[in-house]
Amino acid sequence: MELPVKSPVSGGQKLPYRVETKNLSYKLRSKFEKFRLNFCGRINPDRATKFILKGVNCEARPGQITAIAGPSGAGKTTLLEILAGRIPPCNVASGEVLVNDRPVDVKLFRRVSGYVTQDDALFPLLTVEETLMYSALLRLPGGRKEASSRVKGLLKELGLEHVAASRIGEGSNNGISGGERRRVSIGVDLVHDPVVILIDEPTSGLDSASALQIVTLLKSMAVNHGKTIILTIHQPGFRILELFDRIVLLSNGFVVHNGPLNLLEERLKFADHRIPRRVNVLEFAIDVIESLAVSNSVSESNLNREDCRILRSPIHLERKLLFYPNSRLEEVLILGQRFCSNIFRTKQLFATRVIQALLVGFVLGTIYFNVGNDTGRIGLQTQTGFFAFTLTFLLSSTTEGLPIFLQERRILMRETSRGAYRVSSYVIANTIVFLPFLLMVGILFTSPVYWLVGLRRDNIDGFLYFSLVVWMVLLMSNSFVACFSALVPNFIMGNSVIAGLMGSFFLFSGYFIAKDKIPNYWIFMHYLSLFKYPFECFMINEFGGKQGQKRCIEYENGECRLFGSWFLRQQNLEDSHKWSNLAVMSGFIIGYRVLCLLILWHRCYRARH
Repeated sequence: MELPVKSPVSGGQKLPYRVETKNLSYKLRSKFEKFRLNFCGRINPDRATKFILKGVNCEARPGQITAIAGPSGAGKTTLLEILAGRIPPCNVASGEVLVNDRPVDVKLFRRVSGYVTQDDALFPLLTVEETLMYSALLRLPGGRKEASSRVKGLLKELGLEHVAASRIGEGSNNGISGGERRRVSIGVDLVHDPVVILIDEPTSGLDSASALQIVTLLKSMAVNHGKTIILTIHQPGFRILELFDRIVLLSNGFVVHNGPLNLLEERLKFADHRIPRRVNVLEFAIDVIESLAVSNSVSESNLNREDCRILRSPIHLERKLLFYPNSRLEEVLILGQRFCSNIFRTKQLFATRVIQALLVGFVLGTIYFNVGNDTGRIGLQTQTGFFAFTLTFLLSSTTEGLPIFLQERRILMRETSRGAYRVSSYVIANTIVFLPFLLMVGILFTSPVYWLVGLRRDNIDGFLYFSLVVWMVLLMSNSFVACFSALVPNFIMGNSVIAGLMGSFFLFSGYFIAKDKIPNYWIFMHYLSLFKYPFECFMINEFGGKQGQKRCIEYENGECRLFGSWFLRQQNLEDSHKWSNLAVMSGFIIGYRVLCLLILWHRCYRARH
């Protein structure tokens, strides 16, 4: 079998694809079994767990719709995921998947096929046209002109022209309908013109009219373009059922029927079953499926034989097909543009952050009004308290971005599994987009608060340095949240972990408990604290330099007891720390971003393999 190397929108004739399985069996494995299989090449048959698929033989032909049906738990989605390459061949207990009678490299097959999951992973704030456009830009070579041409044709083919400028929406938001949303999800995986389309439950959650419209659309694609379409379905209506060319009926992992619908009807009659009126053939077959499954039973003992030799030796296709449609720079630009669209349209993130920065800056400035000019021990304590609260606010304020990161992670894993772009391009684009956004937030906060509090006013350098530190703090916090959003499974766990670690950073910063009072076995937390370094920067900026040598911050009997430079020495701080601490903060920003990249790469790699 050879995969076509032509551009997906070139219009050239494509090779038809016939997909089939031979004696395919799949079972759930324990982590121990997966380790033994991956690293030792063998597992213990006695440790076998539940089989999901058992000796499955079926096929899907070009120009036809093949529907995988059966009751809940029959193995429909598992079979579809194996066909789509989502479950790697060597995780399969026995048997093989063939394309045009030969095994194929799973990675390459993913590039010429489209897999649509049951849940729609779409950005709710993008329009229908933008969603398809970004997908086309990331998956098609040829630039924006080629992508635009493909999207226009796809909008017409999917019947989405009337909602092209409408936002996707989510839940009760004023977005498009469920049927239109499902067609957008299908369109995202059709932009590269795949020859094989695999869809999990395309009619799930839709009314009968919308469900019929979706299946009719798929039928026209199969007939007019010769595509091989495989889908799973639970209990379709009569009109939908007539559009299917082949039915693969599963029961407890076994294939009960594999063929046209009329043959299923004949099998039911042969088994002395009379189909009641107003009940379609497939619905009745699922009800009496146990009697049909008897003749298709497979011995469990035969399924325990592990044979990955065939599965481990796919034909060696040309490596030149392993490419990304765009260069890394192009990927970063496209993803960066998409990030900007999402950020500026997310009112909770953009408008709230902007208003919050301005409002808190003014309120905090009025609370600590002119304390920078106070002298004496109380004035010093008030100033350090202001610095501590400022950092507490800044480091805590970016955790609200966690749900957005988690939503993007789902889409990232889905798009990278299709070979749309590199994980590193996503992390770079995300970082670059947040640089100016957080700089704007930082300046909106520092502009009122710095002058109202009455911090160092001898020259503009103090204000600029203060603003720079605030910006670095926001970037550190953003990178920290991005890192842990890549690691945690859900929002509740992420929020708990981030809140706990932030609290630890505050505790071990040196403000609440002196460094020399921290036990030796906890001292590492002092140096890992995101709070420590910017706090020291604020102190040095205010009390250091030439001004600090002349600035008296505590008087007694008309004489100065403590100059700013003396106070810094008491805290073991030097003017040189002003820049070395910024370097450490930059290290945190880069380190958390690199760690985020590694975690995301591992997740995406594990999903592909």
